Amino acid sequence: MSKSSLISRHTYLARINRVIDHIDGHLAEPLDLAALAQVAHFSSWHFHRVFQSMTGETLADRVRRRRLEVAAGRLLFLPPEPVLAIALDVGFGSAPVFTRTFRAHFGVTPTEWRRGAFREWAGARRMQLRKIHQADRKRYQAVIEAFRDDERSWPKGRVSGDETMKVEIKTLAPARVAYMRHVGPYGSSGIAQLWQRFAAWCGEQGLMEPRRVMYGISHDNPDVTPPEKCRYDACIEVGDDFRPQGEVGVQTLRGGRFACARFSGTSADIHGAWVQLCDWLPDSSYQADDAPPVEVYGKDFAMDEKTGAFNCELCMPIRAL
Repeated sequence: MSKSSLISRHTYLARINRVIDHIDGHLAEPLDLAALAQVAHFSSWHFHRVFQSMTGETLADRVRRRRLEVAAGRLLFLPPEPVLAIALDVGFGSAPVFTRTFRAHFGVTPTEWRRGAFREWAGARRMQLRKIHQADRKRYQAVIEAFRDDERSWPKGRVSGDETMKVEIKTLAPARVAYMRHVGPYGSSGIAQLWQRFAAWCGEQGLMEPRRVMYGISHDNPDVTPPEKCRYDACIEVGDDFRPQGEVGVQTLRGGRFACARFSGTSADIHGAWVQLCDWLPDSSYQADDAPPVEVYGKDFAMDEKTGAFNCELCMPIRAL
């Protein structure tokens, strides 16, 4: 692919990402073709074809899937909330329409899902992800070794694993960040490659010295969303004067209350740490809030050149029960 073609594709990708983020932020509102084409700055005559070509699903299918996935999560995390209230809050006009559409997608009614039927769906997603990780193992190892040896991007230091998770409630401030996005299975080699590519871009832009806070954002629930549709953003704090360029977009991370736990280990360990943090919730006086979890890579971030272990802070958005 020529340099000009790559630049053009990155511009398209950035516009598509803007639309995807807009959909997630406005699920309760009308999301018609004309309005979303305007967000992307594309002609509505051709936007639906461009969107399907670059994402693998139609615009209508994307909106419907995200409404259903967000509703599915809220059914589990907000047990007192009536089904109708959740349906209306994600853009469905009535309970019958929501129930019919939910059953067509998940194979069960919203009430059955809430009562435990979600476990079969989640189990299938987890099995699918395990198979992907097994097939990706050799490639993943090669990428991690290259990632560990990249002395230009990552400060080196001795990193030892923490045996006991200590959770602290913190209030995080909003942050304006530049981001690069990966769409695909969580825990795969693609995310490590994303970080390598993003770090190289940050270095070219002069954003790595002095060190700034960086973030990893998982936008989707892998127990609900198909692995190939999961979104992960590698981010770095930027000032108000920074403008999007190429595939790199800008977003504002929402501040608020988070349950935070220090993590030290390899990328293979981080999923288990997130599960452990989720297991902490039922015995606390909090529930997960309706926002994506965040990995915070502070200015003290380091990678162990022998083991590939690194340190960060896992932050789960929360609210009172």
